Amino acid sequence: MPDYRIREHPILPAPGEAAVPFTWRGETYRARPGETIASALFANGVRVFGHHHRDGSPQGIFCANGQCAQCSVVANGLSVKSCMVPVSEGMRVEPLDGRASLPEASGDVRFHDVETIETECLILGGGPAGLAAAIELGRAGVNVVLVDDKASLGGKLVLQTHKFFGSIEACHAGTRGMDIGRKLEAEVRSHPSVRLWTGTTALAVFSDRKVGVLREGHYVLVRPQVLLVATGAREKSLVFRGNTLPGVYGAGAFQTLVNRDLVRPSERLFVVGGGNVGLIGAYHALQAGIQVVGLCEALEECGGYKVHKDKLVRMGVPIHTRHTVVSANGKEEVESVTIARLDASWKVVPGTEKTFACDTLLVAVGLDPVDEFLKKAKEFGLPVLGAGDAEEIAEASAAMFTGKIRGTEIARMLGRDVGEVPAEWVRTAEILKARPGAVITEEIPEHESGVFPIFHCSQEIPCNPCTSICPKGAIRIEGDDILGVPTFDESACIACEQCVAVCPGLAVTLVDYRKKDAAGILVSIPFEFPKASIKEGDMVTVLDTLGTVLGHVPVAKIRSPKFADHALLVKVKAPPEIAKRIAGIQVQAPWVSESMEENVERIDDDDVVCRCERVTAGEIRRHVREGVRDLNHLKALTRAGMGACGGKTCPTLIARIFREEGVTLPQVTPLTQRPVFMEVPLGAFAGVVTGEGPTRDAAPTSVGPLVGGV
Repeated sequence: MPDYRIREHPILPAPGEAAVPFTWRGETYRARPGETIASALFANGVRVFGHHHRDGSPQGIFCANGQCAQCSVVANGLSVKSCMVPVSEGMRVEPLDGRASLPEASGDVRFHDVETIETECLILGGGPAGLAAAIELGRAGVNVVLVDDKASLGGKLVLQTHKFFGSIEACHAGTRGMDIGRKLEAEVRSHPSVRLWTGTTALAVFSDRKVGVLREGHYVLVRPQVLLVATGAREKSLVFRGNTLPGVYGAGAFQTLVNRDLVRPSERLFVVGGGNVGLIGAYHALQAGIQVVGLCEALEECGGYKVHKDKLVRMGVPIHTRHTVVSANGKEEVESVTIARLDASWKVVPGTEKTFACDTLLVAVGLDPVDEFLKKAKEFGLPVLGAGDAEEIAEASAAMFTGKIRGTEIARMLGRDVGEVPAEWVRTAEILKARPGAVITEEIPEHESGVFPIFHCSQEIPCNPCTSICPKGAIRIEGDDILGVPTFDESACIACEQCVAVCPGLAVTLVDYRKKDAAGILVSIPFEFPKASIKEGDMVTVLDTLGTVLGHVPVAKIRSPKFADHALLVKVKAPPEIAKRIAGIQVQAPWVSESMEENVERIDDDDVVCRCERVTAGEIRRHVREGVRDLNHLKALTRAGMGACGGKTCPTLIARIFREEGVTLPQVTPLTQRPVFMEVPLGAFAGVVTGEGPTRDAAPTSVGPLVGGV
């Protein structure tokens, strides 16, 4: 039975064993306690959850956030969203093929009055903005009900294994998102005036200024004096051929599977979208041991932070700017993706198509605010504020700080003596919302003595962990905000390596000339991959910020200090001419990103596959659907591959049809390769010399037909 669970991760702890039995199509599988149906199915190799009622097209996971219904299955007789429902012991899960059936009512039906809960403030959403607001309200003693449809709090923070940008003082910059979520939740729980309702879904805002919620299967009305909407955002999608295939899904779904549930949903991944979400998603894939074939972005440059892009490039992931996805290819699930270049009018340039073999297409093309509750509350006159992405799409660091501001504002609205929102808070919020600024030419220090850090960040973004953590206070950002590029007083460095470890962009290295010898100079590089993937004495490929290979150097030492927070500090010995330019270690081989020789296009049934024997795609497809998985058997049934070319032309086309029908190539028995491999007259085997007739004494004969092939 296939097992797609992640057993080792550089940041996340080893998960528990899958011990909860359930059935899928009558076959017993196992899930981890608390695991959703969707994650459990993925972990057991199931990616197709059903088929659409209209056209029979395969359905699978897309958002993993309850926003869509593509992942619906039938669990214990009920149609449910598999991404939202945990597996229970003995649960019977079946695919949803067609329309769902309503269950038959049985037993007595009893009605109850709907309870109405009064509260000063109702917060919708337990992500970074909602939690930050609840903390401020709790400090002011405001009675709060916070609802979230997940089993745990933190929103997307629980999916973020990377360290955050921004300000240490304002939003815990330099700390991993999942750890920030834990800190915020712990602080919220310390305030007795805040009630936390997890596993609770907000349903609607009504004209009588009540909010309907579903809590533990019970419908409840909440009447708040003030409503705070912190419901986050939902992912945008793209329209392209094959966009509904299982294997095409959003970055949030991917991060849920990988970073929350430690399920490896992919072997080979392609990413569409060069914002921070796409760039970070690709990095998380690499950490999970998934090959990242490439990333395409429609703009001339990626819209996310340059340090995120640089990090991917130097790890071996190519970035295809000014490209878009043309199609996701496959029958039942994704088997490849085709991209193409865009012209100045955003039209595909014919002839620029490239197809890459992959099993997953990650769509990360932006976010839309989940603001329905905000709009409806305003319409009905309910005092309401928005925070985080529900108000304005920005980074999670900004969401935390705007939540802090909104919490203070609501406390004031409710009569608490909390003072005015400081002007500095407003300024900090604007800085944290700032888009990436200008790209500055990377400056490499000229001197070659002592020890000093090199900052490979060359873009103005809100970030200050390195300046805050330096024990000598030697790292500075010019100006009165945190948007600049850091500088350093070289004479003050004590080689503590804390700046190397804390940088969210892995953009700081430390060069040490003090023990320079014939083998080279020591360079400390941050490394966030499993310890087993690298060891002292290994030869590693080092690259600069542009992804240029600088050379192959030995690993001299590996450290894992506590302050590095699960990261490794790898010291390599590098020649002086490249030491200061080294920005990272390549973790993925170049061959992973090679395109296929041919672009994948759907083969119609009338198209001829075997030119020699005039065998059509429809004939091949029919036998594949009947269960043929052996190319030799197929050859006997159709004569495909039996022609004069010796089966040199059609096997790749036949293989494509197998893929279109949802059959992977490892499931197919290849053609048995037998001599003769080149065409030859049959008479040659009887001693007949080509070009001569039979000898005078021999019986009359003919050369006969050509033979050969496979």
